[in-house]
Amino acid sequence: MGNKFSAPRVLVVDDDEGLGLLMVDALREAAIPADAVASGKQAMREIIKRPPELMLLDLRLADLTGASVLAQIKDHGLEIPFIVVTGQGDERVAVDMMKQGALDYVIKDTGLLSRLPRVVESSWEKLASQRALASAQAALVESEKRVLAASEGERQRIGADLHDNLGQQLTAIELLCQSLREDLRGHPKLETRMAQICHFLQESVAQTRQLARGLTPVTLTGEGLVDSLAELTRRLSTGRVRCEFVCEDTVELRDNNSANHLYRIAQEALTNALKHSGASIIVVSLAQRDNTVTLKVEDDGTGFPETPAPKAGIGLEIMRHRATVIGATLETCSSPGHGVTLICTIPLAP
Repeated sequence: MGNKFSAPRVLVVDDDEGLGLLMVDALREAAIPADAVASGKQAMREIIKRPPELMLLDLRLADLTGASVLAQIKDHGLEIPFIVVTGQGDERVAVDMMKQGALDYVIKDTGLLSRLPRVVESSWEKLASQRALASAQAALVESEKRVLAASEGERQRIGADLHDNLGQQLTAIELLCQSLREDLRGHPKLETRMAQICHFLQESVAQTRQLARGLTPVTLTGEGLVDSLAELTRRLSTGRVRCEFVCEDTVELRDNNSANHLYRIAQEALTNALKHSGASIIVVSLAQRDNTVTLKVEDDGTGFPETPAPKAGIGLEIMRHRATVIGATLETCSSPGHGVTLICTIPLAP
């Protein structure tokens, strides 16, 4: 074996005691620490006392089936990688077990003992690669969370600056102009121009507040996400397209980061529907069921085209990315002429 191989501690579970001891000897000769037990109940006692790093499991034990042993292991909150040991003619069962998580399988034939160390080594190396990949993916997701959190923090800082600084300054200038307008009574031309300036300032204040609200949409006070989604649909509803918000449940999503990402997903979905769907009505709904919160955005538009445009936007990818970061799932359903339904579901933390 290669020098880089770090051998796991193996538990052989086989009711053929003689064969079990031979398998242990074959593994130990290859510098793989191993022990054997001859029944499912004995295996469970050993596993609870000292969980092995890898298990060689006979599917046809005298007292318990291999599947029953695996179920009991799971009931104890343990996850033990395993290789199936099976007799000739049971290859199909072994393949089915691999679909349920087995790393590999070995058949009880004349070449079993010579093959066994190599099967253990390759299975352990494959598991190590899977764990390394999962760790790297988790680190990537965590890094993306930090980047998006920083982005949201900067967005909220800008929103606060717009509201507290620029918005307040524009309001102060508007008040000065209103006062000056009073002083210009009797000068019709100047008063008219000042009235126009006041009107433009009022519009600027309203737009600044709207931008600030969009940059810092969700708070955890009260039902922040519900209130923000209701405000979003109200603001985007126009004479051409009616936007509605529906929430019949009490939603208890207490994580501000997740709430903000759900809001951004709804905002992106609404914006896309307004731009591209040709819909007359768009309905945003929020519901809490069975420890999950589900956001749904539905329109009655033309649906996704059968052939996507070569320069399609990245809005859907951004929404999927946001869903992944908060541990949610994102689905889209569409057929030409029947609109689009977007569903984002996030599990609630215990």
